[in-house]
Amino acid sequence: MTVAARLAELGINLPEPAKAVANYVPYVQTGNLLHISGQLSNDASGGVKGTVGADVTPEQAQAAARMCGVNLLAQMSAALDGDLERVVRVVKLGGFVQAAGDFEAIPAVINGCSDLMVEAFGDKGRHARSAVGVYKLPLGFAVEVDAIVEVR
Repeated sequence: MTVAARLAELGINLPEPAKAVANYVPYVQTGNLLHISGQLSNDASGGVKGTVGADVTPEQAQAAARMCGVNLLAQMSAALDGDLERVVRVVKLGGFVQAAGDFEAIPAVINGCSDLMVEAFGDKGRHARSAVGVYKLPLGFAVEVDAIVEVR
C-alpha cells in the first residue's frame, strides 16, 4: 500500500506546510538526508497550546504530537515534490513537550508522532528518538517535533 493510500485510510489530508517564521528554512536536504525543522502542534483550528500536566491532558498532548507528525509529513511532501514514496526511512525524531514540573510521561506524549510515522510508512517509519520536557515552546504550543529522514 502506498503512503498516500495509508494516509487516506487514516483520514489524513496533508495541510499546506508551515512557512518559517524566523531566520531558518522549513527543511534542508543534504545528500540523502532531509532535515525538517521543528513542527508545532498547530492546525487550522489553532492547534494545541498550553502546558502538559497543567492545562493540557496527556491525551490532548498525544493528539498534539500526532498533529506535529502530520505537519512533518506535509514538509516531507513539499521537499519531495509530493512523492512520499521517496522516503527510505524515518531516521530520527526529536520531540519536545512543554511540561509542568511534575509531568514525567514525556515519551508517551511523543508516541503520538512516532505511531503516525509507523502507520504512514510501515517499518520504514520506525526510528530513533529523543523525547524532552521543556519549560516553554514557541508561541505557547504544547508540543514540537523535528525529524531526520533518509530519502532517494
